[in-house]
Amino acid sequence: MHETLQTLFRDRRIWQGEVAAAPAAGTPTGCIDLDEALPGGGWPTASLTEILIEHHGLGELALLMPALARLSRGERAIVWVAPPFIPYAPALADAGLDLKRLLIVQAGTPSDVLWSAEQALRSGSCAAVLVWTEPSTRWLRRLQLAAEAGSSWGMLFRTAEAQSRSSYATLRLRVRAGQLELLKCRGGRPRVLRTSWRTQA
Repeated sequence: MHETLQTLFRDRRIWQGEVAAAPAAGTPTGCIDLDEALPGGGWPTASLTEILIEHHGLGELALLMPALARLSRGERAIVWVAPPFIPYAPALADAGLDLKRLLIVQAGTPSDVLWSAEQALRSGSCAAVLVWTEPSTRWLRRLQLAAEAGSSWGMLFRTAEAQSRSSYATLRLRVRAGQLELLKCRGGRPRVLRTSWRTQA
């Protein structure tokens, strides 16, 4: 290589770019269409996923069950923070979850919910943390960083109105009846999937 070019390449002020790292392997979703749409072939790990819903009961939990069942067979806990309804243990067991790995946290105030979720994500002892709340942008950043630090999969359930707000989550998707809309997908592209994950799970 010409000496002048070598001198330029050694100069730290010149940006030389980077080769983008391949996305880490994800946790299979149990839904073939969704696995194919996600860069890692499944739910992103060590990160925050936002699930936007218009109301409860659209199949948002059924969408997660195959991955949660798989994770519950490991050594780490599956933590639910402030679920809107009491989880029905027989249905979770039928879906394959090991109930010994399940921990439910009831928090008194919105700040307690966020603090509990952050601690669980950061602890390193939780494979997955599900939380139902409406955090500020600052708290979204904290939850994403906590998930990275604890190598935990965070799932944040929010109302559909949050779609117009920015987010630090790695993945954002909106659940409708029979339809998933990928709003944000790091390493991928937004798209609409019309699929029946309830039967594929």
